[in-house]
Amino acid sequence: MPKMKLLLVDDEERFLVTVAKLLGRKGYEPLTAQGGREALDILGRESVDVVILDVKMPGMDGLETLSEIKNRFPLVQVIMLTGHGTIDSAIEGMEKGAYDYIIKPYDLDKLLEEAKAAFEIKEAMEDKIRQA
Repeated sequence: MPKMKLLLVDDEERFLVTVAKLLGRKGYEPLTAQGGREALDILGRESVDVVILDVKMPGMDGLETLSEIKNRFPLVQVIMLTGHGTIDSAIEGMEKGAYDYIIKPYDLDKLLEEAKAAFEIKEAMEDKIRQA
């Protein structure tokens, strides 16, 4: 099975550094972006499977970024992550194509389980496309 490539997107640098370090210890090599525009630039040049995307960010927020990701990179799976979770933003994120919605604080192992499940869905979609 190919290795999952993750992109962490959050305006909080401490979050990015901490989670990237923890994922590195688990054998992953995550990419990081401090905002939506930077995330889209990375997605334009890197093959990413799963994006962990913060909802509340200055400039291009998570829901706008999600819409753009699904428009330009429809197979990429997105998990929305927020400390400001509301039912409305969760519903909107799911309607725009998010795989899941997780509220901070979160358990890293749970987040990884969700990312692995999202990765499997992306792999299955790619297999169907190859077979078509």
